[in-house]
Parts: sequence; structure tokens; C-alpha cells
Amino acid sequence: MLNDKKVLLAAAIASVVTLSTTTAHAVPDQPKFWEKCSGIAKAGMNDCGSLDGKHGCAGQATRDNDDQEWVYVPKGTCTKITGGSVAKIKPAKKS
Repeated sequence: MLNDKKVLLAAAIASVVTLSTTTAHAVPDQPKFWEKCSGIAKAGMNDCGSLDGKHGCAGQATRDNDDQEWVYVPKGTCTKITGGSVAKIKPAKKS
């Protein structure tokens, strides 16, 4: 019975070690660059002033998916979103 417990304990430890060393990283590192992605912001959820200058503040978009309203997304993300168009790319702030 003692040998069974040792075998079970060894198998459990081996499983934990294997899982901890082969974990896939589903969450990427912090982005090094951000894109102004226009055409995807919901009404009232834009990040800053409109591209055409009609307003200068966040949260003032009046309709969903307006091509003049934008949000920041990690570089390489905007073109993956239906309706997204890259307006500008900027470096991320260093933390």
C-alpha cells in the first residue's frame, strides 16, 4: 500500500511539473506599439477626438462604427476586426 501511495504521489508531482512547463501563453505580452483603429468604436466609447476634428474628447462618438471615431488597439489587431482601419501607429508608454 505504501508503494501505491508513492507511485501516486510521484505521478501527481510529474503532472504538475509537466503542466507548469508546457503552458501555452494565451495572453500576449504588453504591446510595444498601439494603433488608432477607426470604424470600430461604439457610440460614446471612442478613445479621443474624432479624426475629422468634429470633437476633441473621448466618449463623444454619436454612432457605432463611425469611420471618423477610433480606439487604441495593440499593433496588428485593427485589420483583424471587421470594419477596422488603421489611422495611426504610436509607441506604447514604457512602464
